[in-house]
Amino acid sequence: MSTSNVVAPPSTSSGRPPVRQGIKKNRAQQSRWALYLILPTLVLLAVVIGYPIVQAIIMSFEKDAGLDPATGLFVQGGFAGFQNYAHWLFQQCMGADGNTIPCPPGNLGAGFWNATFVTFFFTVTTVILETLLGLWFALIMNRAFRGRGFVRAAILIPWAIPTAVTAKLWFFIFSVAGVANAVLNTHILWTSDEWASRFAVIIADTWKTTPFMALLILAGLQIIPEEVYEAAKVDGASTWQRFWRVTMPLLKPALMVAILFRVLDALRIFDLPFILTGGGGGSGNATTTLSILVILQIRQGFNSAAALSTITFIIIFLVALIFVRLLGTNVVRTQEAQQKGAKA
Repeated sequence: MSTSNVVAPPSTSSGRPPVRQGIKKNRAQQSRWALYLILPTLVLLAVVIGYPIVQAIIMSFEKDAGLDPATGLFVQGGFAGFQNYAHWLFQQCMGADGNTIPCPPGNLGAGFWNATFVTFFFTVTTVILETLLGLWFALIMNRAFRGRGFVRAAILIPWAIPTAVTAKLWFFIFSVAGVANAVLNTHILWTSDEWASRFAVIIADTWKTTPFMALLILAGLQIIPEEVYEAAKVDGASTWQRFWRVTMPLLKPALMVAILFRVLDALRIFDLPFILTGGGGGSGNATTTLSILVILQIRQGFNSAAALSTITFIIIFLVALIFVRLLGTNVVRTQEAQQKGAKA
């Protein structure tokens, strides 16, 4: 048979068939269209989020307008360098002679590290309690029983109540003649004592936000196939073994997302402790968080408050980065290992 009449497939100068080039061209067009569609959102985020952050950083390097200690005259702010940051991080204040001195106890600058401790104490304690209770509630709501819809609605009611209303509600509960002291038969100063006021904030915040955790965890539970549990039962796994070796590994991605959201929200806590205790208690700053400290500082100077806001932003960003890098990566690796094991 002669091969002189065989027609070779068309090709381009690069040696690739036109079909492959067409697919590559379509992908490039789709990528451009995706960029065009996302671009308005990116511009809006840059204006709404990026501009305030950049403006706050710029303001943090400027002095607050006020009286000059040397001349006694009112002067406008100028470049301050890292003076505002030193005011918070190293608790340095301006003396009457214009030199820096350690901030006195009544100054807001002396309360930065206390506010940092209070913020992280609230965050760690409330997130642990809300995760455990939220997991328990989610397991209950995930089961099939009569009246499940009513139970779900009852559990989610605290989350639907505005935080300001919740704070006022618990303010009356924790008053000296309130329900808490009446039930416990005590006379605890829940909004005035140092540690009692902190536990009051923790209890109120746990009651308010546990339904949020339960809702996110419930969403993770409902995507777990029933066939997995049936296979575990056939293999003779007990209830505890099914929970620990089946439910928890498959629930881990949703659980990590719920914890991340809650941690970032708890680090910004403001309204509940501010309304419930006014940020006071005990020595006067037992429940003062970083967000409350920012609001208090705004009344005295915007630029110093901008420096504190920038420090708070950096702290929250680092915490989020740790969660995403460590916990998030471990979740992905665990899923990949499980998929490889299933294929094998």
